[in-house]
Amino acid sequence: MTEHTRTDGLAGMALPPQELPPEPARPGGAAKLQCHACPVLCQIAPGRAGACDRYANRDGALVRLDPLVLLRKTLDAGAATLVPFAPRGADAGAAGGADASADTAAPWSGDLLHADEVFVTGVGASTTYPDYKPAPFIVGSRVQGVDMVTVVTEGIFSYCSFKVKIDTDRFLGPEQAPVRCQGEAVGHVTTAEYGSQMLSLGGVQHLTGGSRKEGRITAELMQRLGNKQAVELGIDAGAQLLLQAGRAPIVNGVAEQRMRVGCGSAVIGIFARQCCGHADEVVVVDDHITGVLTEHQAGRCLGMKPSGIRMRGRKSTPGRYFQVAQPGTGWGGTDLTDPLAIIAGWDARRAWPGLRLLITSTTGEHAGWYLLDRQLKPVPAPMPAAVGHIVQRIGQNCEAALSSVLFLGGAGGSLRAGVTENPVLLTRAIKNALVHVSCGGAPAYLWPGGGITVMADVLRMPDNSFGTVPTPALVAPMEFSMRRADYAALGGHVAQIRDLREVLAQGAWHGDGAPRARQWQGLPAGNPWPSWPSWPPGQRPLPGTPAGRD
Repeated sequence: MTEHTRTDGLAGMALPPQELPPEPARPGGAAKLQCHACPVLCQIAPGRAGACDRYANRDGALVRLDPLVLLRKTLDAGAATLVPFAPRGADAGAAGGADASADTAAPWSGDLLHADEVFVTGVGASTTYPDYKPAPFIVGSRVQGVDMVTVVTEGIFSYCSFKVKIDTDRFLGPEQAPVRCQGEAVGHVTTAEYGSQMLSLGGVQHLTGGSRKEGRITAELMQRLGNKQAVELGIDAGAQLLLQAGRAPIVNGVAEQRMRVGCGSAVIGIFARQCCGHADEVVVVDDHITGVLTEHQAGRCLGMKPSGIRMRGRKSTPGRYFQVAQPGTGWGGTDLTDPLAIIAGWDARRAWPGLRLLITSTTGEHAGWYLLDRQLKPVPAPMPAAVGHIVQRIGQNCEAALSSVLFLGGAGGSLRAGVTENPVLLTRAIKNALVHVSCGGAPAYLWPGGGITVMADVLRMPDNSFGTVPTPALVAPMEFSMRRADYAALGGHVAQIRDLREVLAQGAWHGDGAPRARQWQGLPAGNPWPSWPSWPPGQRPLPGTPAGRD
């Protein structure tokens, strides 16, 4: 292992000699330190960082390079303040010494150390590898008169992925097509959802089931994507993408602007009344469900006269057509550049010269106005202002196109040993709603079924929440909050519970108090406060303890 092999693991830690044996000093050289924070077990030379770029050998001590993130209600969500931990044993009110003067908010002042004001996140908290270690932070606090415990850690995830929602009607690639980064397969196209194309990226098969290069690139991609950075992707037989959480997706070099208001049939239904009287027929082109107004139930209810239009594709219910064209990046997510190509002809017994025809896409991005000539052929004509207003209204009802990134991770493995000596009790307590799970303080959706499978929006998590280890695997924050009595009942590491004031003063329980930065951040807008319970006393009853249920 090279001198710049980096690693991920326990913050500012100085493990006992039998767990962290230094490499014998070479003639003329200083001893290396072995990091036990992950299975890589880096040998780190003085002044060097480990393979994950988060731990280093500083003057013979293994230290964490990035800060521990703390949430505080009274800071603006966009604000961040960096301050150092105090040396071990220092008073919490004076933590940070002279450097504390840089923090005008004085976040560790005694009158502000309330559990409903301060939350220790897993971002920068360190991991529990080897598995038998209690979590780095097991924080005791009192929330609204209730004794609470929050177990804080970073998990090393091999079983994890990102689900990416791309708001676009464009064809990105066939379902199940490989998604590639730097030529390596890192995921696949999955089922499209309403107005969006979906990707599944990462996962244990790409991290561990392929070549070393595939695993490394997959881990790097996942770290960038989770940390809200832009990534370039290509889809086999499909599009080239530039994606970043919270930003408009860029498809083949063009930034998307709108997410459709609905499928072609839905647009017909929504705007039928507005179109009635201004157009004799309306066709809304859609790769999935193209709508035709006079055949549609909405047109019939409005008493519109059948136009005699004959559509290509496969007719479903009246006014709804499938497969009118091939998928693509043209009108309504099809390959159409000429929308008239989906019209097979007109029934001369019903159509008439001068018939007014509007063809539009589901976003209003494409629209054309036509009049039938004496041969019942549609001829382009200037669009009336009233019809143009309807097309604009369709566009106004479209939301801005965004890329959404959700972290999906399985925490059912050895991470639980950092919480309790009997892991199944943690799983059961979570399912019984006795334990609140968060990711970097952000709300996490818990999937049903066995294990602890959580999903969180990366935009609601702190910046730089994710790291990697070169096994390869992803490192992500998790916090488990519960009543102290419940924590004891599920076999938690009660002896390692430390008061919030002590945690803020000294850092991780198994550290030696080496100076290390902590970063105060405000709660992101829309996030509930992660300390649980978050409701006023008496408003909602607390659940009972798990005693007797297991």
